Amino acid sequence: MTLDLRQIQALVLDMDGVLYRGSEPLPGAHELSATLRDLDLGCVCLTNNSSKLPATFTAKLAAMQIDIAPEAIITSSTAAREWLRERYPAGTRVYAIGMEGVQQALFHDGYFERATVDAEVVVAGIDFEVHYDKLRIATLALRGGADFVATNADRTFPAPEGLVPGAGAIIAALVAASDKQPVVIGKPEAAMFEAALSCLGLAAAQVLMVGDRLDTDIAGAQRVGMPTAWLASGVHTCADADAWQPQPDLLLPDLAALLALLREEQR
Repeated sequence: MTLDLRQIQALVLDMDGVLYRGSEPLPGAHELSATLRDLDLGCVCLTNNSSKLPATFTAKLAAMQIDIAPEAIITSSTAAREWLRERYPAGTRVYAIGMEGVQQALFHDGYFERATVDAEVVVAGIDFEVHYDKLRIATLALRGGADFVATNADRTFPAPEGLVPGAGAIIAALVAASDKQPVVIGKPEAAMFEAALSCLGLAAAQVLMVGDRLDTDIAGAQRVGMPTAWLASGVHTCADADAWQPQPDLLLPDLAALLALLREEQR
């Protein structure tokens, strides 16, 4: 291990596959809060899931005895909101395809104005009730000159019955209809990780990204210069991790192993 864990001042955590799988906490999840407190480490959680509010994730974690405040949870919807607010003035007309997570993030405080075909920006995320008319309105706005922003490009969404169409499938339909490519905010794009660093107020080298997906968690963090810890508790296998280039800084079985290592290195 070449990474000096004594230089790490905060963790950025993926959730599904790191803290829990479904509704079951994974090894180390119950020890997370105490370890963060004892070692004086900051923490932010990242998820590409644009459908839910941060407070909803906080409640889910609390039911598993994991204490993460809503302000420490960044979804692709909240990251998209911050990205947009840095680039567009108050009153910008926005048409949004998306569920509660998208709608609340964009419109809860009145900074952006809801719009349809006269929109200046079209934002698209996961929407379990998407229908032709929503796609029609978005396409007309895009062909009329609106900018195009996607919360994330995940082609599938994990449902209890299996993988179903994700935000990326909706975005693909809009790309085909409008001939316009979106700016994508979610992992592995830099905007998501930059939002986490901004929330923490730390430089990339001081923050350890912890994730189970090599193509989103690890790849995105590596792009912005964050050290990385890959956990074998989620989607990808040890063989996948061994073949990944550049290699993550740490390859570990689960969060429990990472927390034990942090305690050992920083005590």
